[in-house]
Amino acid sequence: MFLFQLPEDVLFLVLSYLDPRSLCRLSQACKRSYMFISRDAVWRKIAKDIINTGLTRQGIDLCPSIPLKDRVRVSHNWIHGVCRKEVLLKWKINLLPWIQLDCDVLYLSQAANISAYHLRADGGKLQNRRVALFSGHQEDVCRFTLTDTHLISAGGDGKIIVHDRGSDYSVEYYGHNQEVNCIDCKGGVIVSGSRDKTAKIWALAPDRFGQCLHTIPTYDRVWSVAISPSLSLYLCSNFVTGTACCENFAPLRIWDIERCHLVSCLGTEFRRGAGVLDITYESPFQLLTCGYDTFIRYWDLRVCSRKCVMEWEEPHDSALYCIKTDKNHMIASGSSYYGVVRLWDKRKTRCLQMFQLAPTTSSPVYSLCFNTTHLYAALASVLYSLDFRSAASQSWK
Repeated sequence: MFLFQLPEDVLFLVLSYLDPRSLCRLSQACKRSYMFISRDAVWRKIAKDIINTGLTRQGIDLCPSIPLKDRVRVSHNWIHGVCRKEVLLKWKINLLPWIQLDCDVLYLSQAANISAYHLRADGGKLQNRRVALFSGHQEDVCRFTLTDTHLISAGGDGKIIVHDRGSDYSVEYYGHNQEVNCIDCKGGVIVSGSRDKTAKIWALAPDRFGQCLHTIPTYDRVWSVAISPSLSLYLCSNFVTGTACCENFAPLRIWDIERCHLVSCLGTEFRRGAGVLDITYESPFQLLTCGYDTFIRYWDLRVCSRKCVMEWEEPHDSALYCIKTDKNHMIASGSSYYGVVRLWDKRKTRCLQMFQLAPTTSSPVYSLCFNTTHLYAALASVLYSLDFRSAASQSWK
């Protein structure tokens, strides 16, 4: 084709005006067109404008090993709700599980233990045997978080345990009088929040293991914490606490890690009992929150701390237990009834897709996580997977 005899920069400009369907049809014209259109550079603009392709708002590629063309195709399945539901694990008693996904390993808390499972290379299913088990709590694990070298768990026994992910070595931290509901770690600092109405700052360093650096009274039960991803890799400046909103204090407060003083309160119109159950940062200035008042709120600290810049309400008036973001356009949320997972596009006011994972049992989605091809959701007694590779979206046919 004469078109592909043009200089590459001109050709990239011409192809940038085509939609995914037109690009796919043009790629079938000849071998040369197929090879050129399969390049990631051709699909980058399209991939950045749609949901969950692994490209962040800053242009960072989180999944460079998967061709962008394939990720754009799967993204259309997310948009149109085309997926296959599978049960990965079941257990006999109702629990409050928490899950985290790290590359091809899924971590799942069940009662007092945390198991790690490899995902099969041919899909999102778990391998039959777990690859690691982290234990040490006398009561259920409430939350845990991952770093490159450690798994840090918070339990109902008031303990925090730092596990070495490469060995059996672990260190127990003591300091809270009641269950530790939440935990986060960045830049060598651990922040924990507890039912005892305090947040504690700990050091994650070999010479200071178990040492509590600061205790901050929050005067309300702490349900969630999140440390700001600082612009400097090894420097953390602030963290956010989400509390039960049962006292006369704002449920969302930002604290300075070094000085331990209150920086600001987020929002002014929370009704009593509107506890914040999950917080996730997208950048040092932008974060998402959800909780008992049925709203997902998007905060931009550069604009205003008194009012969120966007908000989305759960249509069925259900509490929202957890949220995750693709760091670009998509939010996934887990509701309190019937295992409802919703996908949201930040550029739209209404829910994009809804999946009812457990229509016969009134179980919350306690935790969820996703990559570009699968979404995993943990309910009271079952772990589900939604596989979005299963079929081509209608818009590609």
